[in-house]
Amino acid sequence: MANVLTNLAADIYKAADVVGRELVGFIPASTINADGSERVAKGDTVRASFTRAASAVDVSEAMTIPEGTDQTVDNKTLSISKSRAVQIPYTGEDVRHLNNGIGFDTVYGDQIVQAMRTLCNEIEADLATEAYTNSSRAFGTAGTTPFGSNFSEVAEIRQILVDNGMPQNDGQVSLVLNTLAGTNLRQLAQLQKANEAGGTDLLRQGILLDLQGLGIRESAAVRSHTKGTGASYLLNDASAAIGDTSIAVDGGSGTILAGDVITFNGDTNKYVVNTALSGGSLVIGQTGLRTAVADNAALTVGNSYTANVAFHRRALELAVRAPAVPEGGDAADDAMLVQDPHSGLVFEIRVYKGYRKTMIEVAAAWGVKAWKSDFIATLLG
Repeated sequence: MANVLTNLAADIYKAADVVGRELVGFIPASTINADGSERVAKGDTVRASFTRAASAVDVSEAMTIPEGTDQTVDNKTLSISKSRAVQIPYTGEDVRHLNNGIGFDTVYGDQIVQAMRTLCNEIEADLATEAYTNSSRAFGTAGTTPFGSNFSEVAEIRQILVDNGMPQNDGQVSLVLNTLAGTNLRQLAQLQKANEAGGTDLLRQGILLDLQGLGIRESAAVRSHTKGTGASYLLNDASAAIGDTSIAVDGGSGTILAGDVITFNGDTNKYVVNTALSGGSLVIGQTGLRTAVADNAALTVGNSYTANVAFHRRALELAVRAPAVPEGGDAADDAMLVQDPHSGLVFEIRVYKGYRKTMIEVAAAWGVKAWKSDFIATLLG
C-alpha cells in the first residue's frame, strides 16, 4: 500500500504558514496530557486524589504513640468527553477541476490546516469555559475592560492566587486576556518605554510579556458570561464559617449559574460560583468564604462580564489523543499524526478510499478539567 500522507506532509506545513489563525492562550498555559489519556475510552473516568488542608495539634508528651488525626482524601475525575473530526471528501472530478486552476495540492493543504484551526478553537473554548466556571474569586468591574490607565489589576489578581496558597515564582502562572484587554495593556505608556518596562519586547516585537510573575497571553476564546436571573437571595446558614464552599440560600427567586460572581452583604470578596444553585444550595470555588458571613446576609449576583482568567498550569489540564480505532485497524488507507505549529497540539489525519472518491479526515479526542479552583482567579472585563 502506498504511503499517501507522507507526500502530503510538506504541503500541510506550508499551508500552516498561510492560513489565518485565532489567538490561543489557554492551550499553551495548561497541562497537556497526551500520554495518560491513551488508555482512556470516550466517557471513561480517570480519578485523581486531592488532599485537604491539614489540622495541627498540640504536642503532648506520653509513653504511648498518638493515634494521629484521620484525614479525608478527596478525588476528582476527568474524562475524554469529545471525539471530533473534520471530514474533507474528494472525487476524481474534484481533483481534475482544482488542477485546472489553483491546484489540488494548494487547496487540500489549506483545508487540512483549516480543519486543525476548527478543532483547535473548540479545544481552546472548552479550556476557557472550564477555567472561568471553576474559578475561586474575581477582581475588577464587570463590563469594564481592564488596564484602562495602568496594570494594577495584575497585582490584584495575583494576590488572590497567592492568598489561596498557589505556588509562586515557578514560571507556571498565566493571565489569559481577550484582545480588548490586550490592546489596553499594549497601549500603556510605561510598557512602551524600555527603561520602565525592563526590556524592549513589547515595544519592538509587539508581544505581551511577564508582569508581576504572570505570563500575559491573549486568546480569541475568552468567554463572555451572561449572569443568572437570581435576585433577593439570603444566606441560610447560622454557622457559616471561613472556608465554607457549600452555600445554602433561601428567600429569593431566579437562577444562579456556574460562573456567576456573587457577593454577600458585609463581605467585599467576589466569589465565583462553581456549581449552580440547586435545591437551595450552590458551591463556590476553593478556598471558600474569606469571612464568616452572617446568617440572612443579602446575596448579590454580579453583572455579566468577560472572563479573563489567571491560573497556574497545574490547575487546568487538557487530555488529548487520536480517536480510537478497533483492533486490526479500520478502512483507512493511511494515517499519520501531524503537530499543529500554531497551538502545539497533535492531530490525526486519515485517508479513506472509496469508489472513485477519497475522504481525508482530521480528528482529535479530548477532555478538559480544572483540578484546583484555588489556583484560578477571574479578572472581570
